Amino acid sequence: MEYLRLLEVAMAQSFNAVVITTASLDLPGPEIVYVNTAMTRMSGYTREELLGATPRLLQGPRTDRDMLDRLRKALHAGEPFDAITVNYRKDGAPYDVEWNLSPVRNETGAITHFVSIQRDITASVEDQRQRLLLSSAIEMSSDSVVITDATGNIEYVNQAFERYTGYTRDAVIGQNPRLLQSGHHSAQFYRNMWDTLTSGDTFRDTFLDQTRDGAHRYVEQTISPIKDEQGRIVRYVSVGKDITQRLKHEQELKRIASTDMLTGLVNRMSFDQRLEKEIERTRRYERPLSLIMIDIDHFKPINDEHGHDVGDQVLGDFARVLSANLRTTDICARWGGEEFMVLAPETEFSQAVQLAEKLRLAIVDVIFPVVGKVTASFGVVEVGPNELATRVVKRADQALYQAKAEGRNRVMAS
Repeated sequence: MEYLRLLEVAMAQSFNAVVITTASLDLPGPEIVYVNTAMTRMSGYTREELLGATPRLLQGPRTDRDMLDRLRKALHAGEPFDAITVNYRKDGAPYDVEWNLSPVRNETGAITHFVSIQRDITASVEDQRQRLLLSSAIEMSSDSVVITDATGNIEYVNQAFERYTGYTRDAVIGQNPRLLQSGHHSAQFYRNMWDTLTSGDTFRDTFLDQTRDGAHRYVEQTISPIKDEQGRIVRYVSVGKDITQRLKHEQELKRIASTDMLTGLVNRMSFDQRLEKEIERTRRYERPLSLIMIDIDHFKPINDEHGHDVGDQVLGDFARVLSANLRTTDICARWGGEEFMVLAPETEFSQAVQLAEKLRLAIVDVIFPVVGKVTASFGVVEVGPNELATRVVKRADQALYQAKAEGRNRVMAS
């Protein structure tokens, strides 16, 4: 008797819901003869409301009908049964339930009752649904997602990562993201990244990655550390947006805005900005800087005699001759009309004069289509201490005017 009393107490206090029914399979079906407190709490019905009722009381629109068919077959066969389905509380609210049912037999082996152990798994099912939803969203995201362990080894990548890098997830799982390094970033860049992450903060920057086929892609990336309940970093999650095309578009717009469309050289507005910067730099570091102003001789008669199309062709060819005879550090611009500028950093006055003479001779040697020989005049100056850009340009213009006044096709220095 003590054993039975203890068993009854255990069932009554069980965390899981317990339901005992008769074994009658004729309509209306098995009748509930026992429920514990967990069952009343889970279903919202009182013990009195459940006793004498059938389990159909708990069924509703979302209860799995195929599962009920399988249940009936198991009951008729006297076999245990387990399933997950949706039941309904007294107030009509659905809940997910995991349950198993076992037949109870007497001494002769006849089934006298069925015992069902039930567990409300609504929270875990909803959690699983949320995880599946999140997983689906991550998979369908256009942004690259990478999850690594605490040491930085890859545990997960999404489809966007595969698309933009060319690597399959099977090829990168267990690898370190450094396989994407292009060599563009300095060691200090990565030290700053790890210092930020290991301190528990999020790191954001633009990475230049190298894809599997060797192409370079710009990725706007956010890397966040994930911590456990004790505050220890256990993973890193990286979300990256491929901004290669956007940057190329921005760079192209910037190039167009700073380029003379006829000659391909730097335009006047951009040159003025570069001149200011170079003057500031030469003032700060006390380095030499020279300016050469160039004007094509007798250009108006070319336009008048041959037309503006030929004149434009001369300007384009003239610009190509200049560019071909300058150093990579020199800045060449179309100043306006048939006037050009050359800014020569790290170049003293005498060196600038030699450079201008080299350009003059290079132009003389060229036979321009339609017009034949073309010459140019040059004005050369070196930027003085604390000299403003407007003053430098004015002095170069005066030297150029003197070259023209003395017969053109010559270099004059001031």
